[in-house]
Amino acid sequence: MKNIAFFCIPAHGHTNPMLPVASELVKRGNKVRFYSFDEFKEKIEKTGAEFVSCSKFLPELSKKEEEKIKNVSQTEMSLQDIRITLKMNDFLDSEFKSFKPDVVYTDSVCFWGKLNAWKFNVPMVVSTSTFAFNQMSTQYMKNSPAELADMIFGLSKISKELKTLEPYGYHVKNTISLVQSDNNTDSIVYTSENFQPYSESFSDHYQFIGPSVFSKVLPNKTKDRPLVYISMGTVINEKPDFYKKCISALKDIDTDVIISCGNATNPESLGELPENIKVFHYVDQLDILSKADAFITHCGMNSVSESLYMATPMVLYPQTGEQYAVARRAKEIGAGVMLEDDSAEGIKNAVQTILNNKNYAKAADDCSKDFRSCSGTVGAAEFIENAPHTSNGYDFLKEVNKASGKFNIIYWIIAAILIVLFGIFVSWKFTWIIGVTAGVLSYPIGKAVQKKIYQSMAAKRKK
Repeated sequence: MKNIAFFCIPAHGHTNPMLPVASELVKRGNKVRFYSFDEFKEKIEKTGAEFVSCSKFLPELSKKEEEKIKNVSQTEMSLQDIRITLKMNDFLDSEFKSFKPDVVYTDSVCFWGKLNAWKFNVPMVVSTSTFAFNQMSTQYMKNSPAELADMIFGLSKISKELKTLEPYGYHVKNTISLVQSDNNTDSIVYTSENFQPYSESFSDHYQFIGPSVFSKVLPNKTKDRPLVYISMGTVINEKPDFYKKCISALKDIDTDVIISCGNATNPESLGELPENIKVFHYVDQLDILSKADAFITHCGMNSVSESLYMATPMVLYPQTGEQYAVARRAKEIGAGVMLEDDSAEGIKNAVQTILNNKNYAKAADDCSKDFRSCSGTVGAAEFIENAPHTSNGYDFLKEVNKASGKFNIIYWIIAAILIVLFGIFVSWKFTWIIGVTAGVLSYPIGKAVQKKIYQSMAAKRKK
């Protein structure tokens, strides 16, 4: 039996996958202490874990700060995580000394969990509620100009805030080292290797367990007519105008529709509903998805994973860069269509595309079988119990970077030779044009070559 400390941020999408893992660890005789927040108390206690409230450490946020977090500002969330870590310092200092955890299982963006594991030299396993992101898999993301501006202009603020951690024994270089996946950290990812982009680039410190869910229900699509389910998740779900367009789009087609609108939207504000459409604040999503034939989703990792687990193809409507990465992968495997036109007509066409082409359902079903073949919560529990893990020493990504580095050296040698030849035989006056052109082209060419090198090396490893 081991003492295992769980840490997570106050977010449903990050907490929910950890719950079945906690339940499995408790069943195996471990003592699990889950440091979380009051809104999750009931769910956590149902797992058999000991709930420890951290709600008193949450800061009072201004309306501006609340709005930034609601809009998934990475800068604001990082700043608040650092401040919460400082507020929890004395409390967690006492907890670590009294509970003496053998392992820390912490969400990937829960700073206070990670930092205290490092501070007290306790083996740590990271709970990755999204894809594992490194320099290769981040290429799947498509950040909006606002998201890019937030990240760029927020760096100095975060760096300044990080310095406040130093006097308390928390040593960290930068935010990236706190949140980015690396090949030396034991990590659990709630998807399969097949669905994870660039899965070969992650070391054997990673355990891809498939979706972490309590439900043992199998997909059952047998019913009188199709069922369409609509949800925009638990964070950016205040979208009454979008729900109204969905109602307008689907009111006249031969299908049943269920909308989960969250607490932020009043179902009555959506107007009089057609007979085939029902709206609820919340539903049992896995149960609905087990029967659904199409799912209009914001593409949060949990929602997409649960949809594919239940063999339900999707209309993909991502709202953030991270969600775009998940949507892109779902589209790649043929289990969904992007909602490029979010008018009522566009929504109707996308839903009918899914319902009328059985290839989408087939792709979702194939992915469901892949997910269900993973080790699941039993694999996660074993991985956590046996932490820390050793690696076979081979770092695939490091080898790719070495090969890419050699190409870059050759690229600039060729550019230098061209500059010299142009200067000797044409004119030194305009050699800067070649230099600038080489500089501009170096990034896209370098990325393309890196991808080719990656694919070649990955293919060789599979043989």
